Amino acid sequence: MAEQVIITSIDIYRFSIPMVPFTIATGTMDHAQNVFIRVHTDAGFYGVGECSAFPMIVGETQDTCLVMAKEFAKLWIGKDGLDIESRLQDLHHFAAWNTTIKSAFDMALYDITAKNAGLPLYKFLGGEKRIVESDITIGIASPEVMAEKAKKFKASGAHILKVKLGKGAMEDVERIKQIRKAVGKDMKIRIDANQGWTFDAAVFALQSLDDYDIEFCEQPMRSWRDDRLPELMQLSPVKIMADESVYNHHDARRQINSRSCDYINIKLAKSGGIFEAIKIHDVAAEKGITCMMGGMLESRIALSAKLHFVYASPNIKFYDMDTCMLGHKVDPCGGGVTYDGYFLNIDENIGIGADADEVFLRGCEKLTIS
Repeated sequence: MAEQVIITSIDIYRFSIPMVPFTIATGTMDHAQNVFIRVHTDAGFYGVGECSAFPMIVGETQDTCLVMAKEFAKLWIGKDGLDIESRLQDLHHFAAWNTTIKSAFDMALYDITAKNAGLPLYKFLGGEKRIVESDITIGIASPEVMAEKAKKFKASGAHILKVKLGKGAMEDVERIKQIRKAVGKDMKIRIDANQGWTFDAAVFALQSLDDYDIEFCEQPMRSWRDDRLPELMQLSPVKIMADESVYNHHDARRQINSRSCDYINIKLAKSGGIFEAIKIHDVAAEKGITCMMGGMLESRIALSAKLHFVYASPNIKFYDMDTCMLGHKVDPCGGGVTYDGYFLNIDENIGIGADADEVFLRGCEKLTIS
């Protein structure tokens, strides 16, 4: 195990994954706007990282991620890849925010450090395997179409539905009414408004959904309405999960101390990666606020890193880890996480244990910084 592992070059790929169009309250995407990187070292191995830009939520596009990746890569050449905190601070000193592309660089560092230790990432993080069952997401459509999708997911063995709402509170209630009727009482249903409701619409929708056994509602309102969340919490019979309102552990602390959420959704594209995600997890755990592992439209590469993080994070008890099942038309990953129905597992390979498929990479635009 080396005391230092020096970064020698970084490959940056435009990692576009075609997909079936997917609609949420803030927009529709027809391909995953991802970026993949390999951080090469003098130790004879490299670390991999992937991020998925979701511009209508995080404000980054694939193009902005590629531009920032080039600048970030220059900062790391010749430096120690095992000093995770210092390498991430290099990025933060250069640019605020840009959490999506930072998460890919963070991921590559954790891959390097776990590989250097000769351990799967979850063991390097001090975790242990457990049962992880993902929900499956239904994008926004007509109530009838969404109910039909729910029936198909139930028939395929799904036990937990995540339903996208936020485009008209009255129709949203009808969507859930028809979905619950279609799947019966046994399936768990959680909902995600993706900031789509006003305060009054949120009150109406959540009170109207009281009869349909909703596990929780993610991000009912725009984050700039966070000051009204304590009031909404008092009026809502449905528990509230913060998503776009929590990017880092400072956001988490504010939301928890103001009694603005019951749960928190952690996403690497918001936190900037595993380093900050650990801090969010720990702040929430200290206050008794359960977390969920969420994501954007990552491939199984980033999903593998997320599963390792979950194994090391006992306060994560909800799993929204279905992105690869949401219509990716190509699987650009080799190795990594596997699905058994809606249950996730990963083998004992060192590091993240996943990499990009070389055939897929040959078709990707590439830039190397050395």
